Amino acid sequence: MRMNKVVTIIFALVCQPILQKASYAGAALTQTSSITDGQELISARQIFSLGFFTPRRSSSRYIGIWYKNVKPQTVVWVANRDNPLNDISGNLTIAADGNIVLFDGAGNRIWSTNIYRSIERPIAKLLDSGNLVLMDAKHCDSDTYIWQSFDYPTDTMLPGMKLGWDKTSDLNRCLTSWKTAKDPSPGSFTYSFLHIEFPEFLIRQGMDITFRSGIWDGTRFNSDDWLFNEITAFRPHISVSSNEVVYWDEPGDRLSRFVMRGDGLLQRYIWDNKTLMWIEMYEIRKDFCDNYGVCGVNGVCNIEDVPVYCDCLKGFIPCSQEEWDSFNRSGGCIRRTPLNCTQDDGFQKLSWVKLPMPLQFCTNNSMSIEECRVECLKNCSCTAYANSAMNGGPHGCLLWFGDLIDIRQLINEKGEQLDLYVRLAASEIGMHGFCFNMACNV
Repeated sequence: MRMNKVVTIIFALVCQPILQKASYAGAALTQTSSITDGQELISARQIFSLGFFTPRRSSSRYIGIWYKNVKPQTVVWVANRDNPLNDISGNLTIAADGNIVLFDGAGNRIWSTNIYRSIERPIAKLLDSGNLVLMDAKHCDSDTYIWQSFDYPTDTMLPGMKLGWDKTSDLNRCLTSWKTAKDPSPGSFTYSFLHIEFPEFLIRQGMDITFRSGIWDGTRFNSDDWLFNEITAFRPHISVSSNEVVYWDEPGDRLSRFVMRGDGLLQRYIWDNKTLMWIEMYEIRKDFCDNYGVCGVNGVCNIEDVPVYCDCLKGFIPCSQEEWDSFNRSGGCIRRTPLNCTQDDGFQKLSWVKLPMPLQFCTNNSMSIEECRVECLKNCSCTAYANSAMNGGPHGCLLWFGDLIDIRQLINEKGEQLDLYVRLAASEIGMHGFCFNMACNV
């Protein structure tokens, strides 16, 4: 019995380093080290782990990043999402050319960072933000990374990660859903920051828009989904300039993540330290009216107008009354009375609405709202106008041409919002029409 105890103690002392090596690959990855299946690269404060994983109901192996102390496993980034391993022979290391490379058992490159520049002493680290970074060890005190996983997100946005366009790197970062719960290859849905003159977030299914945030007016997005004043789990930031159009969250007092799901919903999750569970804070595409263009052109959606939700703007009638009566209102509306294309045309003022998608538009940031009205009346194709910005107070001019699409009544009437002025024929002014408790005037 005593001999068995001695053998057990000797076995534990000898094998402990081996067992530890099988689960922990160290604090950094270099050209003389690697991560094999079963090993993990762990961030300094043990918040995130990088290693091999298999999605539920799958047999494929992937290199990914997940929260180290969160159960069940929550993956936030996948390296080889397009090219899975079929066995446990994978090996992640830094190759002779300085790239982080995933090899299969036969020595084939499965995935690589694909950097084409000389690195004297390449080293890779997993930061406590969940960002995998490649740097030169000669300059390891610098925050300038040669490559970082935050520039190539998969389906999850973490605090510190930027979404949108960066002129310097020529990157346009977006989220792309998993194909299925067991297949992390790119799915149908993307969440991106459209960097036109009026930036806004879009969810697309393929090339088709399914949701838009409303335009950035200099202080906020023109919608219900961006009221975070009392949130402590993260602090949102926007930068819109000639060099970048980006959104990012500053870390708060607990874990949070933003996920583009495979069903087309964008979900914000907050970690509850008491229940040790993810709490669904909110989702984008939260209701029927969040679906892009759901009421068709020149229609407007009001989620409180149950059960029809859709109606035509004042001065417009359904394109197909038969479809409208059968609650199929996606066909939209047409003018009841053509515009006179004279100074006699008037405008209906709509307050607390998401402004229509700027498909055909022009803008002048120095005009007053009255000058904007006059400018719209000069062009028969101009169908609506609004101030173009709110920073420093309402100012500037935004003109729409052609049909108006994706207007909805906002739920939260907090803060300031841009009013929309929709052009009507003179004969429509003062006629009884649809107003949704909004001011209807000239």
